[in-house]
Order: sequence, then structure tokens, then C-alpha cells
Amino acid sequence: MQIATWNINGIKARIDGLLEWLRQASPDIVCLQEIKSVDEGFPRMEIEALGYNVETHGQKGFNGVAILSKLPFDEVNRGLPGNESDEQARFIEGVFTVGSKALRVVSLYLPNGNPVDSEKFPYKLEWMARLENWSRDRLELEELLVLAGDYNVIPEPRDCHDPKAWEGDALFRPESRQAFRRICNLGFTEALRSVNDADKVYTFWDYQAGAWQKNNGIRIDHLLLSPEAANLLASVEVDSFTRAWEKPSDHVPVHVRLNI
Repeated sequence: MQIATWNINGIKARIDGLLEWLRQASPDIVCLQEIKSVDEGFPRMEIEALGYNVETHGQKGFNGVAILSKLPFDEVNRGLPGNESDEQARFIEGVFTVGSKALRVVSLYLPNGNPVDSEKFPYKLEWMARLENWSRDRLELEELLVLAGDYNVIPEPRDCHDPKAWEGDALFRPESRQAFRRICNLGFTEALRSVNDADKVYTFWDYQAGAWQKNNGIRIDHLLLSPEAANLLASVEVDSFTRAWEKPSDHVPVHVRLNI
């Protein structure tokens, strides 16, 4: 089974590229972030025509997440618990049946947090604390669990082209990295780093200053696997070639293959 994550950076602007990638890669489950669309405006018909079931948690103009699945949804939960006043669409959970097992997949779009001297950085850390609490509870179920998405966190210096350039940025601040590590340390496996130790493995390149051409990227799109899912991990791939397509997202797909 292939499970992917992709910050699409506007579903309407990237629908042609998404459809082409779905035809080429044919993943079983896809977690999308930053769809920038209300639910009723999401182009589901084109995606459903390729054999996918579609569930969204949209928001007008920005944010928004979705899960596309060849498997039928047993359950869908929208919104990260813990703060009823939080109206930003950043979290959707789908539950599926694979054989005799339950599979839970989350598409998440973690807050950016910049500028750090505004309310946005405390919101990022509060959101991560809620994710940590939610994840701790879900892990107790001892199920196949995949947390996939744009975490807006650069975990280590080797995950960006120039660590000094990112000093002080919310994506690389010690508080953000520590919060990410706390979530991982609950028992998750960070999929890519469990199979790939190479430097200069990136998932995002800015549109400015020739970042893609110079390979000035960062790695902020991650898949965290529960112990039950990690035991079945076969491979992890980064489809960086999509960044060279016409009208690309500034992110590229990352996908894992599980032996289920």
C-alpha cells in the first residue's frame, strides 16, 4: 500500500498536475494540504473519475486539507481536538479497513508560525502540543497510524540548504524542533530518515531567487508511522521531479510503501 502527502498549494491552480501525478504514481491514499478551497468548491469529480474517494476539510482562500483514497472511508474526523475556538482547517483523519486491521491516516497542515514575535508562533506551539496529546491517545489503540503532512518544521540542520539562513525562523526555532521531537518520541518513526540518511533531501523549494534551480530547499513534509505501521515500512520516495512541472506547487509529494 502506498500512502502519500503533498502540500498542493491551491487545488484549483494545481489540479492538472495533481491528476497527472495520480495517474503516474497511482497511490492508494493521498493526503493533501493547503487546498485553499471550501469543501463545495473542491474539484472532486475529476479525482473521483480516477477511482478515489474524496474527503475534505476546507476553508476559503487558505489552509484546508483533504484525503483521497482508493479504499472506502469507515470514519472521517475533522479538526484537531483541544481548542474549540480554533477554526482553521488544518487536520483531517480517515479510518479504513485493510484486511482485518484498522488503518488511520491523518492529513495535517501545521501552522507556519512566522513572524515569531506575533501571535502566530505561540499558536504554532499550542497546535503542536495539541497534536502531541492527540497522538499519545491514538497510539494507545495500537493500530496502523500514519500522520502525514506539511509540518512546517525543519527537524535538523541537514534538512535545509543553509542552516544559518534559517536561524530565528519559526520553522527552525529550537522550540519548534523540540516540539516535533517530542511527538516523534511518543513512539513514531519518521519514515524518510528511517531509510535515508542522505543530505540535501528536500521537499520544498521557494518560488523566489532560483531556489529550485540551485537546490536551495528544505525538508518540512513528513510522514510519522506508529510502531505497527513502521514494522511494515518497505520504502520512502520523494517525487522531486514534480517541482519542475509547469505551474508546480512549491512542495513535492512524499510517499511511503507499506507491506499490507
